[in-house]
Amino acid sequence: MDRFHQLQVYIAVAEEQGFAAAARRLQLSPPAVTRAVASLEDTLGIKLLNRTTRYVRVTEAGRRYLEDARQILAGLEAADEAAAGINAEPRGHLAVTAPVMFGRLFVMPSIVDYLERYQAMDVEAVFLDRSVNLLEEGLDVGVRIGDLPDSSMHALKVGEVRHVLVASTAYLEQHGSPRVPLDLKEHTLIASTAGGFSSGWRFAESAGEHSLKVNARLTVTSNEAVITAAVAGFGIARLLSYQVAAQVQAGQLQILLPEYEPPSHPVHIMHREGRHASAKVRAFIDLLAERLRADNLLNPRVPPA
Repeated sequence: MDRFHQLQVYIAVAEEQGFAAAARRLQLSPPAVTRAVASLEDTLGIKLLNRTTRYVRVTEAGRRYLEDARQILAGLEAADEAAAGINAEPRGHLAVTAPVMFGRLFVMPSIVDYLERYQAMDVEAVFLDRSVNLLEEGLDVGVRIGDLPDSSMHALKVGEVRHVLVASTAYLEQHGSPRVPLDLKEHTLIASTAGGFSSGWRFAESAGEHSLKVNARLTVTSNEAVITAAVAGFGIARLLSYQVAAQVQAGQLQILLPEYEPPSHPVHIMHREGRHASAKVRAFIDLLAERLRADNLLNPRVPPA
């Protein structure tokens, strides 16, 4: 049996976590998918997948082999593109991930532009407020906000965002403005569990950074809901600068205690293919990076003197 076919089938089963779903994705019959994986396991002499009536999961050996299999097929795709010429038009499927609000505001316009430019492409956008492992979840490109962990991923910095405190004018007129972070204990606070939620809010002072334990009166699961409550005058919220830029510009929210803000968070585009990335990945990263680096919310321009 063709080894490249076996690799394609194995990758599909591992990513879809099921034989039937992989069969639908590859437009093969379920028995054909089962035979391909069984043949691959027999050839290797190892068990790649744990199967039950409810799920299919990769074994530890299967996880390592999955990464190698993806690299092999990516190399084959790159070789095909090189043979066709470096200007070959991107084609195929691209899976992209980003935080929910960032994806909606910054990544979706680039995806639409990308699809309009390259008619032979289709894109799956996965917007989640949690840390996503590109390799384990079969994704090609991701946007990560914050410091990067040690990883085999390749990263391209495209901007920075800040953690800001905000409140409406109506709330501040009624309750006053905090002068130092400790004053927040006397205010109504709004918190979100989206992303890297922490019960402590970090602030920077002359003695260094410190964390203030937050007792939020309102805790919600989305940043959009936090913004709605803050605009309505319910209390003080802490969000990323890009998330409230429109409300601040419109005068609906005011930024508080800017002198106590912790260091900015970097924004990176991440991918797993390195400098030999396929044409479809390279084209999308180039387009997205150009847009993000030109955005004043991520890369503020210093006005000329």
